[in-house]
Amino acid sequence: MYDVTVDFPKFKVGVAVRDGIVTELKYLPLSAASISPKSELAKRAERQLEGYKRDPNSGFDLPVVIEGTELQKSVWKAMCAIPRGKTRTYGDLARELGADARNIGQCCGDNRLPLVIPCHRIVAADGIGGFAHATSGYLLEVKRWLLMHEAAATAFELEP
Repeated sequence: MYDVTVDFPKFKVGVAVRDGIVTELKYLPLSAASISPKSELAKRAERQLEGYKRDPNSGFDLPVVIEGTELQKSVWKAMCAIPRGKTRTYGDLARELGADARNIGQCCGDNRLPLVIPCHRIVAADGIGGFAHATSGYLLEVKRWLLMHEAAATAFELEP
């Protein structure tokens, strides 16, 4: 199902490639099978994910396919505009886009390219919120790790 998996401290990321395009990134438990890259694009994705793990400022430059409804695409575009180390709430995005906060959460959970489209940066008004259609379990630990990883990089930046 995946063309490579990349180990992170609390999870793995599975990468699916089809016809020279990354079609999916998925957070997997640490117990998931390790898969070596099966193609040049899978190797490239692995290098970029490893780069993000070392430095959350590193970017992604992968050929991807973004398929979804107009609302999903508008939510995903808004997510990409959130700077690393910052968050926005479901409610904020809902007001900005003229949508219901629950629909924003569904769009976040339907994101097939997490990290490339940083859905972890969307949180509840009163806490971390859900993640990838989950409200408990390892996926919330993934979200916490990603937010801390990105915030830690920001914590040591000097003001100009």
